[in-house]
Amino acid sequence: MRCKPLIISLKGTKLTKREEILLAQEKPWGVILFKRNLKSFIQIKSLTSKIKRLTKNKNFPILIDEEGKEVTRLKELINHNVSANFFGGLFYKNKNFCLKLFKHYINSLSLTLKNLGININTIPVLDILRNNTNKVIGNRSFSKDKKIVKELGLAILENLHKNKISGVIKHIPGHGASNLDSHKMLPKISLSPKKLNNIDFYPFKISGAKLAMTAHILYMNLDNKNPATFSRKIIKNVIRKKLKFKGILLSDDISMKALKYDLVTNAMKSINAGCNLVLYCSGNINDNFKLIKSLPYIDKFTAKKTSEFYKFLR
Repeated sequence: MRCKPLIISLKGTKLTKREEILLAQEKPWGVILFKRNLKSFIQIKSLTSKIKRLTKNKNFPILIDEEGKEVTRLKELINHNVSANFFGGLFYKNKNFCLKLFKHYINSLSLTLKNLGININTIPVLDILRNNTNKVIGNRSFSKDKKIVKELGLAILENLHKNKISGVIKHIPGHGASNLDSHKMLPKISLSPKKLNNIDFYPFKISGAKLAMTAHILYMNLDNKNPATFSRKIIKNVIRKKLKFKGILLSDDISMKALKYDLVTNAMKSINAGCNLVLYCSGNINDNFKLIKSLPYIDKFTAKKTSEFYKFLR
């Protein structure tokens, strides 16, 4: 399997000629869709079908960030005005009723995505809600209770997988202890490894996740020089060993302000640290080409896990 470890994004609701060339000839690993790409159910299905034809791959990874409430790309097309935190609160009051309703909700969402030709939803958010958690996470977090976060995260993965949709656990190893927005600047967390392990890392000790997305956060007592996305120490010792994550690890968006270098450097630092894929969300075709030309082909581990993902979709 020869493809580049890059998830690209697109400019609009139709592929441009250069985007068609990139997909057909340059072989990115996947495409992520945003609101700017989504106009109607017919248009979305046409877009995803064309992407798969150009890549000659009916299982080509097409991602969306469809969490609900604050983060929904299909807001104009489906009624999805409910937050993760709503379900966390309901779980606390009535666990059985919550799980029944939540499973129905995730099943319905999964079937919609499947019918649109989308096969990866970048949920669940497994970040713990703390008193100082920045609003960029806020209601996207299920709860302050780590056990509720983990159980609802497991319910998401189980019900996505039943419908042949993969989830992405994020933002590993935990964004909740940050009071800053990593889209705008680099957050720094100075909690001890023990506190992080007992609380923030806890929900990520989860089995069955096929993909995970890193946090662009500097954990001062784990690696005071590199954010998690660039940190070999954190990826190897925390994400892979302590949290036992065995799937494909992708960076959060490499155009976010938390990462201070140019796009190519951000991408290479992510790959060299142990990320298997890099995510680029701005949709600039020149940057898409620059990145894909600069990156090596995926390694054997990523190729193996990608093949397993394709088999999962069948």
